[in-house]
Amino acid sequence: MAAALLLRSLRPSVSRAHIHLLSHASSPTALGSFLLPRLYSSAAASTAASPVFTPGGVMDPSRIRNVAVIAHVDHGKTTLMDRLLRQCGADIPHERAMDSISLERERGITIASKVTSVSWKENELNMVDTPGHADFGGEVERVVGMVEGAVLVVDAGEGPLAQTKFVLSKALKYGLRPILLLNKVDRPSVSEETCDEVESLVFDLFANLGATEEQLDFPVLYASAKEGWASLTFTKSPPDNAKNMSSLLDSIVRHVPSPKADLEAPFQMLKDKSLLHQEPSPRKEISQPHNLKVVIHFSLTGRILTGRVRSGVVRVGDKVHGLRSADDGVHKIEDGKVVKLMKKKGTNMVTVEAAGAGDIISMAGLAAPAIGHTVANSEILSALPTIELDPPTISMTFGVNDSPLAGRDGTHLTGAKIGNRLMAEAETNLAINVLPGPLSESYEVQGRGELQLGILIENMRREGFELSVSPPKVMYKTERGERLEPIEEVTVEVGEEHVGFVLETITHRKGEVVDMGPVPGTTGRTRIFMTCPSRGLVGVKGIFSSFTRGTGFMHRAFQAYAKYRGPLGSVRKGVLISVGKGLITSHALMSLEARGILFVSPGMEAYEGMIVGEHSRDSDLEVNPVRTKELTNIRAPGKDENVRLSPPRLMSLEEAIGYVAADELIEASIMFLILERILQKFQLLILFL
Repeated sequence: MAAALLLRSLRPSVSRAHIHLLSHASSPTALGSFLLPRLYSSAAASTAASPVFTPGGVMDPSRIRNVAVIAHVDHGKTTLMDRLLRQCGADIPHERAMDSISLERERGITIASKVTSVSWKENELNMVDTPGHADFGGEVERVVGMVEGAVLVVDAGEGPLAQTKFVLSKALKYGLRPILLLNKVDRPSVSEETCDEVESLVFDLFANLGATEEQLDFPVLYASAKEGWASLTFTKSPPDNAKNMSSLLDSIVRHVPSPKADLEAPFQMLKDKSLLHQEPSPRKEISQPHNLKVVIHFSLTGRILTGRVRSGVVRVGDKVHGLRSADDGVHKIEDGKVVKLMKKKGTNMVTVEAAGAGDIISMAGLAAPAIGHTVANSEILSALPTIELDPPTISMTFGVNDSPLAGRDGTHLTGAKIGNRLMAEAETNLAINVLPGPLSESYEVQGRGELQLGILIENMRREGFELSVSPPKVMYKTERGERLEPIEEVTVEVGEEHVGFVLETITHRKGEVVDMGPVPGTTGRTRIFMTCPSRGLVGVKGIFSSFTRGTGFMHRAFQAYAKYRGPLGSVRKGVLISVGKGLITSHALMSLEARGILFVSPGMEAYEGMIVGEHSRDSDLEVNPVRTKELTNIRAPGKDENVRLSPPRLMSLEEAIGYVAADELIEASIMFLILERILQKFQLLILFL
């Protein structure tokens, strides 16, 4: 489904300027081949015996293994989860079974952490799939306190990258026992020497992050998640009877310790996730049961709380209450009783009657507790320690949509509804903070990056909201009178012909090169390690992808707050501003192509102030895209024009967020997104067809 981005601009004078861009929105029908089931080796699946239960009807804690699968983006976590589920006998309807959110399937990324359990040789394995993108690092921080071990997946060809360091640092900080899995060893460019080199790099990374001697003694496995096998020794293709995940599952049971659990103590659980369960509306899409953010809907159960049982046993009907820690002590939030207990088994959610210490469950019965609060037996008056998070690095202001097209297709238009939706998001997303905005009916939303906030905008747009959003602003700190800004680690891999462009682009945005060299196992490829302020990286991904024509890779992760590096240079050219109103004509665009890059095509509606393209110079230029060919009563044979126009520029939502300047706004609704300049009154409208 194609989508057009219409940019509008408001000037101090009466004249206005708008921009019209084009964008892609993936169609569900485009997922045809993606959803087709495939056959994989599932040898030894019969060994997935049922776990052992205690006489009290709960899982024996010594048979429980809680483990997270962590990695850099695109290193194979979600595919690995598919193979592990299939190995243990779970029904996998399609690839990326754990990615159940519609945007995850459309974009091919993991957005939210999701937990499921499988049985393996009389053991219960609670497996957590985590995102690999830096913008969703809060999902990793949310779950590392729930598990005792972590499977660190590293691409055997690429080695550890920026996000590898981030997720590993969190795992080591919480004392998790790691297992290193070198994935994609079946690639032609990967050899045993390459794996040895990557293993050494990972060991050095462990040491630099302060790993203990116990954590440094990690097992190493070699795998091809795509082919569905893992091995304790290096091989490119194991025997047919060994093409399975048994080695990895056995390593998890052997190396990850069971949870320290006291079944006799009073019940306590630290809430990890909250979900509001309602009867589904016929107009809303119901997500797959394995989506812990929206989970399958139950009637009359209220909010679903997901977390790990720290001590004791909880049963359906038990009286519990919610607790939260504050500066002045522990406060009781709500009293209630357990209405329903649920647990994820493979790709299905099943109900259970009881759960014991060390297990990860979902509970219905309380409505008030939020993430980080404690749910406990009524006799417990102390709260569990909360989760520590890295600070957000950027913020955007959300407010009521005031564009000329406001109210045409949205259903949620008021500031109150926008505020309620943002507050609900903050309850289920630890990395999002929502504060009162500078204007009435506006809210400041703090997050980790433009992708994370772009996903939030897209979700709200699809839900029928209309809102205006400011462009990302970096969140600065002041310590001892010195201004600090967030600095990110950037890893770039490009062909040698693009190295100069990358260095020029990043250094122009106050980036600094740390190291660079050839990519192991490749010819003509260079890997560059840099540090750059977060503000300098806004919008750079689109420019990078366009220049390298999709052949380059750029990854980034938050490093630390450091001294302010000074103002950035100009990163955007001027724009072509419409002074006419009506339908855009090919006759007019034919003469405008020489002035810059067009964002519009014939037949689209334009009006005064609409930005129809990017000027080839730094200054703005007023143009008339609705000009028609003069008609007279004199016939002139052979004068008809054969107009051939170049395709308009395509731009995604995240690229539009990065394109807009600091004094502009983004306005979004079901049919369009708008970016509006505040100070000079420029506005960018993104129209979705």
